[in-house]
Amino acid sequence: MSKITLPVADWLDLRKPGSGIRGIFYAPPTIETARLRLRRLRMKDDRDLYAWTSDPEVARYVLWDAHRSLADTRTYIRYIRGLYRRGLPGSWGIEQKETGRVIGTIGIMAWSPDNRSIEIGYSLGRAWWGRGYAAEALQSLMDLMFREGKVNRIEAQCDVRNPASARVMEKCGMRREGILRERVFNKGEAVNVVLYAALAEDRKMTGDAERTEKD
Repeated sequence: MSKITLPVADWLDLRKPGSGIRGIFYAPPTIETARLRLRRLRMKDDRDLYAWTSDPEVARYVLWDAHRSLADTRTYIRYIRGLYRRGLPGSWGIEQKETGRVIGTIGIMAWSPDNRSIEIGYSLGRAWWGRGYAAEALQSLMDLMFREGKVNRIEAQCDVRNPASARVMEKCGMRREGILRERVFNKGEAVNVVLYAALAEDRKMTGDAERTEKD
C-alpha cells in the first residue's frame, strides 16, 4: 500500500480547482512506496535526470530524444513545473528513497475528462532496470488515480519491440488489448505499439477477491 502526502502549503491550491483529478493536477501529492517517493520535479533535480535522460538506450523506445546537454534537462523540468502551475496533467519524479536520487519519471500523458480516462507513461534510468522499480511506481500512481482521481480507465502503451515495458504493465494488472499498427511516428519511423488498460471495475473485482480470501 502506498502512502500519499500532500504538503500543507498546497491545500490552498487544491481549493481553487476542487478535489479529485483536477486537484491532483494543481497540487501533485507525494506518493511513498516501500522503496520510492513519487514527487514533483525540482530544478535541483537536473543532474540526476541528465544522468539517465542523456542515455540513448533509455530514449530508444520513448517519444522524447536523449538530452544532449544539461540545458535540455533544465528546459524539460521548467516545462513540467509550468504544467503544475497551470493545473495541467504532468509528471512526477521517481526518487529512490535509499539514495535520494531521481531515477525516473512517471506521469499523465493524456486525459479525457468526458470519458474519465487517462494514459500513463514512464521512463527509468538504465542502472535501475530489472529491479521492479517501474512496476512499483506505476502501481502507486494507478492506485492514486483510481482512488482519488476517480478515473474509470487507465491506459498505457509501449513499442512492440520493448517487451520489458509490457511486463511492467502486466505486473500491475493491466490487460493487453491489442496492437495499434503504426500508431506513432517516432525517431524517423512509424511504430507499432501494444495497448494495455485497466478499469476501475478490475480493481474492485481484485479487491473483492482479496477480501473473500481473507475472510
